[in-house]
Amino acid sequence: MTNLLVSLPLNWEEYLGSLADDHEIDVGRVIAGLCEWAFSRSEFKAQFEAWLDKTYPPKGQVEDQSKEKGEAVSEREEEREDEAEEEVHEDRNYSEDSKLSLDDAT
Repeated sequence: MTNLLVSLPLNWEEYLGSLADDHEIDVGRVIAGLCEWAFSRSEFKAQFEAWLDKTYPPKGQVEDQSKEKGEAVSEREEEREDEAEEEVHEDRNYSEDSKLSLDDAT
């Protein structure tokens, strides 16, 4: 077994520590047993990996996601600009049509 220094939130440290004390074993063994139990089934392992990827994306994926978000924002801005231009053209066309209608009426 590898010795590894792990920081735990206080509530988990207290809980796991009390379990270790109750069973008169080292807290490291409790954590090792917990990991062994949690990852003993492939579904649990896959579920944990999916959670980990979502919560803490892998190194290259973070840059990709940032790039995708930036591209999506740019696309939305372009769409808004296009819509605004279309509205200006529609307003201009309406104004021109109204003027023509008035000229024809006179």
